[in-house]
Amino acid sequence: MAREESNGAPDRDRWERELAALAAEAAGPVLTPGADGYGDECAVFNLAVTHHPAVAVGATSPHDVSLAVRAAARLGLNIAVLGTGHGPSLPATEDTLLITTARMSDLTIDPEARTARVQAGVRFQQLVTDAAAHGLAPLAGSSSGVGVVGYTLGGGSSITMGRKYGWASDHVTRIEVVTADGEPRHVSATSESDLFSALLGGKSNFGVVTAMEFALFPVTHLYAGALFFSGSDAGAVFEAYRRFTSTVPDDLASGIVFLNFPPLPDLPGFMRGKTVVAIQLSYVGGEEEGERLIAPLRQAATPLMDTVSTMPYTEFGSIGMDPTDPMAAVEHFGLLDEMTRDTVRAIVDHIGTDPGNRINMIDIRQLGGAYARPPVTANAVGGRRDAAFTVLALAVAPPGEDVSSYANTGQELFEVLAPWLSRRRHPGFLGPADATARRTREAYDPAVYERLRSAKAFYDPENRFRVNHNIPPRQA
Repeated sequence: MAREESNGAPDRDRWERELAALAAEAAGPVLTPGADGYGDECAVFNLAVTHHPAVAVGATSPHDVSLAVRAAARLGLNIAVLGTGHGPSLPATEDTLLITTARMSDLTIDPEARTARVQAGVRFQQLVTDAAAHGLAPLAGSSSGVGVVGYTLGGGSSITMGRKYGWASDHVTRIEVVTADGEPRHVSATSESDLFSALLGGKSNFGVVTAMEFALFPVTHLYAGALFFSGSDAGAVFEAYRRFTSTVPDDLASGIVFLNFPPLPDLPGFMRGKTVVAIQLSYVGGEEEGERLIAPLRQAATPLMDTVSTMPYTEFGSIGMDPTDPMAAVEHFGLLDEMTRDTVRAIVDHIGTDPGNRINMIDIRQLGGAYARPPVTANAVGGRRDAAFTVLALAVAPPGEDVSSYANTGQELFEVLAPWLSRRRHPGFLGPADATARRTREAYDPAVYERLRSAKAFYDPENRFRVNHNIPPRQA
């Protein structure tokens, strides 16, 4: 649905009246192109996607969200949601009203029930810090700056405890959402369960999630960190890691990362302009047993740096050491059905034999364990719960370079991985390149996808929430 044309004064007058009424009633800012603060309101972490909506509304409450959604309907605008800088994957353009939720940062911990209720603007570091005061921890992602709600709606693959407890979405008990009619709803497995299960995996297709409640876990410390090796040892290290993942207990989450960055001054000396292999580890257990488990990895080659030690859960961000500054990056994702010796050789050969390789990071994370278990309450996450690993290929466009020239960077890796690559995708591992009808559909089992289309037809029949990995409504 595109914005209505304003060829005459009456249409322009109505447009301005609607925006004035919205600005008068909403507590947060209502901004149009050229207004002070508009650029900052629309800014995102990945600079490869830029947003230029007709209107940006900085919501401070569910009431602001409801006002914005109803105004979008009257103005004939689509609706996009920007949580904390990591999305949406498609540009919000002049036919779109963009709702930002970063100002909605209320957080409540119930230590007796071991649950947290977070609003849409809460980021992981805030949640982890508050939960730690009660001896509890969430299923955190790799970055302390990622928004909790958006991460969880896609599934939520925890770098710390995912193999032990599974997808973060499987532990959600309640969701507060404003649907396309502007109505706030509180949904759960027993109240509007069709919408509840659709949101978990269907993400922003069905409304604006303003808050959610989910389980926390009695964990205060981890035996965690990373082992860094020279790229010249990639073959031995990767093969040791492959063997390690075939026997490792579910209490240990891990991934292997190949890094190939230019000589940037902020990087450690051993990483500047060189290929480095890092194994990231997180064990929910004691240090003595943790040391025994990872000993084969330490013996695979001489580490350049070893940061694995007992740490408070609040330092979870140090495991992956994700960047904190915005950048223009191109991402491609996939799932591996298995990891064989031939898989290892194919990746190592690809990294070592392509002098023009512009992939800066290949991030492979082990699934299995609790990830493979069916959810207690049905949701749309994980059409392939039997996948063995996730794969991310990331290329960063240097400042001043056209990011579009990197659009296909990383695809060559997945051509190499074709013999082991799943034909299915996952809603939590979809990038801008996956925002097509076919690739979005591949993230769900066929029956689940049809249920999502039916839910879409009921809750958003005009498909206003389409600036995303879109699930179109089923036609009557």
